[in-house]
Amino acid sequence: MPLPPVMFCAQQIHIPPELPDILKQFTKAAIRTQPADVLLWSAGYFSALSNGDPLPVKDRIEMPVATQKTDTGLTQGLLKVLHKQFRHKEFVELQDLEKKWKNLCLPVEKFRALVKLDPCTDKIEWMKFLALGCSTLGGSLNTAMKHLCEILTTDPEGGPARIPFETFSYVYNYLASLDPEVHSAETESYLAALKETIDSKHTGLIGLSDFYIPRRAY
Repeated sequence: MPLPPVMFCAQQIHIPPELPDILKQFTKAAIRTQPADVLLWSAGYFSALSNGDPLPVKDRIEMPVATQKTDTGLTQGLLKVLHKQFRHKEFVELQDLEKKWKNLCLPVEKFRALVKLDPCTDKIEWMKFLALGCSTLGGSLNTAMKHLCEILTTDPEGGPARIPFETFSYVYNYLASLDPEVHSAETESYLAALKETIDSKHTGLIGLSDFYIPRRAY
C-alpha cells in the first residue's frame, strides 16, 4: 500500500534567515563574472565564502578581449580577481594558483604554458605571474604596463590609474628582460627618463598619462 503524500505547511518549513541574502549575492556575482562553467565556478565561490577568502568575482561585467597574443582565456578582470586572492603573498604555490585558475574556468594547459615563460619549481613570485598575465593580453610592453596599472591602482575607475613608480620599474624591468629584442641599456634609459618626470611631481606615483599613449584608430 503506497504511503500517503506528505503535506507541508509554511510553518513546518524552516528557511535559514541568511539564505536569501547568500543566494542574492551569489546570483549577482555570477552575473558580473559570467563564468564559462557555472558549476565549477560555484564550487570555488562557495569554498572561498566558507573559508573567508576573497571571492572569485569580477567588479563588473567585462566584454571579451579579442586582441590577446595567445588564447589564454584571460581578461584584465580575471587577472584582477586573481590579484585580490593573492596580493597578500609575495610568493604563491603553483598548486594553489592552478586551483584558483581552474575555479575561474580558465584552461589549465594555458596556465602551464604561462608559467613556462619563466620556469619555476613549486612557487612563483606573485608580481611576476601577474606581469606575465598582463603581457598575454596583447599589444606592446607599454600596453602590458597599462593593464598592470589598472589592476593595481587604488584610483577610481577611469582615473589616472597611478601606482608606485618602484612597482612599475620592477615589473617593467622584469618583462623587458624576457624580451630578447629589448636591450637592457634601452630599458635603463627609458626608466631613468620616466623617473625624472615622476620625481618632479613629488608623488612617487606613475599613471597612464605618464607613459601610455594609446594608438589611434583609423
